[in-house]
Amino acid sequence: MTDFGDQATLTIDLDALVANWRRLGALAPAAECAAVVKADAYGLGAARVGPALFAAGCRRFFVAHSGEALALRAALPASTGAIIHVLHGPGPGGEDDLAAAGIVPVLSTPGQIAAWQAAARRAGRALPAALHIDTGMNRLGLTAAEADQVTADASRLDGIALEFVMTHLACADEPEHPLNTQQRDRFAAWRQRFPGLKGSLANSAGIFLGPDFHHDLLRPGIALYGSNPLGPAAGPRGDAAKMAQVVHLQGKILQVRSVDSGMTVGYGAGYIVEKPSRIATIAIGYADGFTRSLSSRGFAVIRGRQGHMRVPIAGRVSMDLITLDVSAVPDGDCRPGDAVDLIGGGVDIDAQAATAGTIAYELLTQLGRRYRRIYTGAAA
Repeated sequence: MTDFGDQATLTIDLDALVANWRRLGALAPAAECAAVVKADAYGLGAARVGPALFAAGCRRFFVAHSGEALALRAALPASTGAIIHVLHGPGPGGEDDLAAAGIVPVLSTPGQIAAWQAAARRAGRALPAALHIDTGMNRLGLTAAEADQVTADASRLDGIALEFVMTHLACADEPEHPLNTQQRDRFAAWRQRFPGLKGSLANSAGIFLGPDFHHDLLRPGIALYGSNPLGPAAGPRGDAAKMAQVVHLQGKILQVRSVDSGMTVGYGAGYIVEKPSRIATIAIGYADGFTRSLSSRGFAVIRGRQGHMRVPIAGRVSMDLITLDVSAVPDGDCRPGDAVDLIGGGVDIDAQAATAGTIAYELLTQLGRRYRRIYTGAAA
C-alpha cells in the first residue's frame, strides 16, 4: 500500500457536483443544462468529472481548447451521444481532427466560419457548429457588423449546421449591473435574426438572474464546483446561490513549536510574534497551488473537541509549507499528523479566495498535482 505520509489531500465529492448540476438545471426546467469542464474541469479532473456528469444525464459539455475536447471525448463512454463544444473554436489546421472526432466548435470570427465551411467540403457533409455573437464582453464573438454580414447572406453559413447561437455575460456576478440587461436585450434581438435557432446566454451567475436569461441552453461552470457564482455581496440573492461543497483540501501538521514574543516566523521575518505563541507547520505551499497571496492573510480550520476553530496563517506561504498560529487551540487538538482544512470543511472557498484578493476560479484551477486526490460519491 502506498504511504502518502505528510502529503496533503484533495477530496472531490462527485455526488455534490452532480447535485449542483441538477439544482442549476431545475432552475430552468425548459432549458438544457450543459456543463463547462474547461481547464481540466476547473482543476478537478475532467476525466473524472465528465463521466460523472454524463452518468447523471448531462449530454453537452464545453471546453476551451481543441486538445481539451479530444481528451474529454476519450474519457467519455464511446458512442454515447455526448456533445462537446470548443469555446475557442477550431485552431488553424485542426478543423479536420475536430470534425473526425465529432467535436462541435463555437465559431467566433469570419475566418473560423470560412475554415469550418472548408472542412465541411472536405468531409462531404454539413458539420455542426455554434455561433458566438459578442453583445458587450468585447473578447470573443462576432462583432455586430460581422454578424450583420452573416445574417444578410445565408451562403456565409453553407455547409454549417448551426445548433445554437450564444453570447457571454460580462457582469452576471453583479446582478444590478446595467450591462446585464443590455446584453439580455441585445441577445434577444440577435435571436430574432436566426429564427428557429436555439439560444444560450446564461453562465453560472446568469442562471440566477431569472427566466429572461435562461433561453434554451444553460452553461454553468464555477457553480458546479461549489462556488457561489453571485457571492455574498449580492445579499439575499447571493445567499440563494450557495452551492453544495465539492472540494475539500486538507494539509497535515508536521510540527508544533512554541515561539516567544519578538521572534519571527517564516521567510523575510515579516511576521513578528507579539506574545508567546504556538506555531504549527503544515505540509502545503504554493507548489501545490496554495497561493502566496494568502501569506499572513489566509486562514485554516482545525476541527477539535470544541468544534471548528479558525486559525490564521502566520508569515509567508512558501513552496512546500505554511505556518499557522494555533495558540488558541488546545494541545490535544493540534498535534503532528493531524489534518487542517484549507478549502472546504470549515473553510468557505469564496471566503478564502476573497482573502487572497482573487476568486474561486483561480484557487481551483491552480491546485497542483502533488495532492493525494480522492474522488468520493457513487460515480467515483
